[in-house]
Amino acid sequence: MIEDQVIIVTGSNSGIGKATAKVLAGMGATVVLAVRNQEKGKKALEEIVAETGSQKVAVMTCDLASKDSIRRFVEEFKKEHDRLDVLINNAGAVFAKRQLSVDGIENSIAVNYIGPFLLTRELLPLLKASAPSRIVNVSSGMNRTGKIDFDDLQSKRSYKGMQAYASSKLMLTTYTRELARRLEGTGVTANVVEPGFVATNLGRNSGSLLNSMMFALVRPMQTTPEKAAENSVYVATSPELKGVTGKNFAKKRKKEIPDIAKDGETRQRLWEQTLQLLGIEDNSPI
Repeated sequence: MIEDQVIIVTGSNSGIGKATAKVLAGMGATVVLAVRNQEKGKKALEEIVAETGSQKVAVMTCDLASKDSIRRFVEEFKKEHDRLDVLINNAGAVFAKRQLSVDGIENSIAVNYIGPFLLTRELLPLLKASAPSRIVNVSSGMNRTGKIDFDDLQSKRSYKGMQAYASSKLMLTTYTRELARRLEGTGVTANVVEPGFVATNLGRNSGSLLNSMMFALVRPMQTTPEKAAENSVYVATSPELKGVTGKNFAKKRKKEIPDIAKDGETRQRLWEQTLQLLGIEDNSPI
């Protein structure tokens, strides 16, 4: 029963993440808001508690652009919780100009792909111990315009903000497919959700005036974070998806993943290069 479950939602101080966390809290789950900004996280927590009446909501700091922050979050989480039923890697960001994270990794892939990869890896022992459990990775329909250039994963040769975002989400989708394969038999499932064209702070926070203006113009055509969150909640909690893994969902229906994500050689190569970027020398399957 979801009332007994512990769920982490990253990037949950606003947008789809906050809407997702609010629904889950209303369903009775213990929800941890994993956010970069504590002040914004506390405001989100207060709003969720006020609207749901749940007292089982907490906020913890987790900057997905920092390996140290991710590992500190995991250690703190394990001190407070002895189980993890669902991990929702929701956080995402667009950067108008090429920037490097504190670890020297291009920010788009650091936040949208490398961070979720490391967070999931660090939490896997707890997810396995809590099985059946679920990993839900929030991608984007834009992943179909992305590319995985193994000679230039960090966009050093040429950088365009939205292209880098699309490529990082394609990496996330491709990785999820491989993760699902590697987790077969463990009781842990891994799926992707595509939220659609949603009115969030994504474009507004990109650092580009042009992007901000563009997103403002199309806002009337966008769906709400609350509507988009229905997809994440469905994949995270629906009994009918028990044991379903390696799939892509949009509007609570299965959707074909990009062809490149189906290629085993590409998935393996991406996995290996990701470990190299993280400085991890580990030959274990997961």
